[in-house]
Parts: sequence; C-alpha cells; structure tokens
Amino acid sequence: MRRLVAGTGWKMNNGIADSIRYAEELKARIAPLDTSAIDIYVLPPFTSLATAAQAFAGSPVAVGGQNMHWEDAGSWTGEISASMLLEAGCRYVELAHSERLQHFGETYELVRRKVDKAMDAGLIPVVCLGETAQEKAEGRSDQVLADQVLTSIDGQPDERIPEIILAYEPRWAIGAAEAASPDYVEERHRALRAILKKHCGEEIAGRTRIIYGGSVTPENGRAILDIEDVNGLFVGRAAWRPEGFARIVELVADAARRKQA
Repeated sequence: MRRLVAGTGWKMNNGIADSIRYAEELKARIAPLDTSAIDIYVLPPFTSLATAAQAFAGSPVAVGGQNMHWEDAGSWTGEISASMLLEAGCRYVELAHSERLQHFGETYELVRRKVDKAMDAGLIPVVCLGETAQEKAEGRSDQVLADQVLTSIDGQPDERIPEIILAYEPRWAIGAAEAASPDYVEERHRALRAILKKHCGEEIAGRTRIIYGGSVTPENGRAILDIEDVNGLFVGRAAWRPEGFARIVELVADAARRKQA
C-alpha cells in the first residue's frame, strides 16, 4: 500500500523564531495521533531550514526545501544546491511550483535537471504539476499534465519513479476561494496514473504517490482523500498556522486507516 502524505509549504513565511514556535505547537498537537502510516513534511524558507530541522528532530515531521539548483556548486548567485539542503537537514525538495513557473520563468526541462540532481543526492522530489485556467478551458488539461510529468521524469529508470512524489496542483485553483471539485480531481489523478501506467508499467504506476494541492482546507480535505488515486494532501495557506496543519495531518492519518481497513 502507498503511504499517504501530509505536506505543507510555508512559502515566504515563518522566520527562525516563528519556525521554532510552529514546530513546538505542531508537535504537541499531533502527538496524540497515530501517524505511523503516513509521511509528514513541512517546507520552510531557506533561512529557517536548519532551525526547523532541529526543532522537528525526533518527531514524525521531516523538512524540505522549496526549490534547488541543478548544479552541485558554482557561480549561481542566490541559488542553493542539493548538498546544502541535505546539510540543513532536508529530506524533501519541492520543484516546479506554479509560482516558480509563472514569476521566475522556470520550465519543466529545467525541472527535469533538478529532479535528476535531487534523486542523485538522495532527496525526495515533490514535483508539482498543473494546468492553467486557459489550458483547462481549451480541454488540454490531461495533455498538459502528460507533457509535464513525462518531461520531469525523462531519463529516470522506471524503478526509481516511485521515489518521486507527484503533486497535482491545478494552477487555476491555487489560492482560489475553492479547490477543484472532487470529481475533477478524481479525473486528473486517474489520468496521471494512466500516463504512468502507459510509460512505466502498471506496477510502477501503482507504487507512485500522487498527492493533491490547490486551496485544500480541513473542510474539503476528507472528500479529496476519499478518492482512490489521491495519496495525500499538499497544503498552503490553510497550514500556515500549526493548528491548521495539525488538522490536515489528522485527516490524512484517518484516511490511511480507512484505506488500510
């Protein structure tokens, strides 16, 4: 069975002091929960990574970076390498978030290079995938997702694909008032699973985790988690406060128990 995932990205929030406070409160809130069947991560800003990793040490919560470069070192002003993330205590790295694509001109060809470097370094890539409102309106959602995922994993041996977490985040739903409907999420996750099955085989597709993000809240999270091909939640602003993320962790842990039953 695929382990479910509860993740959150803090974006440009929570400096060092706030990270410590967040970690202490989150640990206290999730301590009574049975989280043994799920994976939990938070993605602090770079300046808070080492502090957050220390604050979460010994807990079920891992930390990760919100981005990284595809080279080990060099003249890349303002960038951070996989080895630097590891040194700060990271286990995960988020790649291809829509804000990186929209505001910083990143492409999935560059994302592929980052995936390669992350995998070689031993980090778990969380690769974001999603269509724009225009692509959705044109009926191209599944083709866009196919292009994104196949470009991201190009060159990876099939047996390593399940080490990557795919995060479906429809770009038109991020930060919106409502998430995509459960029916829409189900269709896109089924399409992503079919893409993997076609190109990597049924066994690899079955082991790969596909999580959902995009205006997820504690109120709509359970319905999304009940979808067979949804393997967890990747939450933004609803988890910027520890009580919000604790509720998401609880929902994911409950879903793991239901799916194991």
